[in-house]
Amino acid sequence: MKRSTRRYGIVVLLVAFVATGALVASGANDRTLVVTDADTGDRLLEVPVDEGDEVTLSYTHSVEKTPVQDIYAVDGAELRADRMVFHSHGAGLPSDEPIERTDDGFVVEGDGSYEELVVSPSPIAGHELVVDGERYDLVAQSEGSVVLSIDGTVGDRLTALLESESSVDDQHGSDAQSATLLL
Repeated sequence: MKRSTRRYGIVVLLVAFVATGALVASGANDRTLVVTDADTGDRLLEVPVDEGDEVTLSYTHSVEKTPVQDIYAVDGAELRADRMVFHSHGAGLPSDEPIERTDDGFVVEGDGSYEELVVSPSPIAGHELVVDGERYDLVAQSEGSVVLSIDGTVGDRLTALLESESSVDDQHGSDAQSATLLL
């Protein structure tokens, strides 16, 4: 019995190493920007992203009627606020922050990182998500608030793989669990 438990542990380790190698060798994006319905949790949109990629929430200011871009950078499993670009001063726009005037407009440096961003897309503001030059209409994608998050780091995928492998054959109990912890 002990011998089959060891074999099972070795198989789990081999599968994990092969899966990790396949993920790394594929050169595929290791993260996904996920847009989910805030009420139901249904995934509405999934966009591959890499570390450092910019994710822009673009909309029209409801009072000023000028464009605003909230720009975030993919930072691990979070969205790090990088900067806000806007074209006029008005209600809800920064006024107490240091503002730099550039060719792109007024720029305020971002502050904070977020595991989740809640957005309430509206037809008036015309909320769009811009990732790698591709525009996604959040108003058309949703019927209410949405949540933006980063999912699927290689570590998350490996953990999910190991969890699925260790639950395949529960008869090996704690010995199988111990084998997965060696990674």
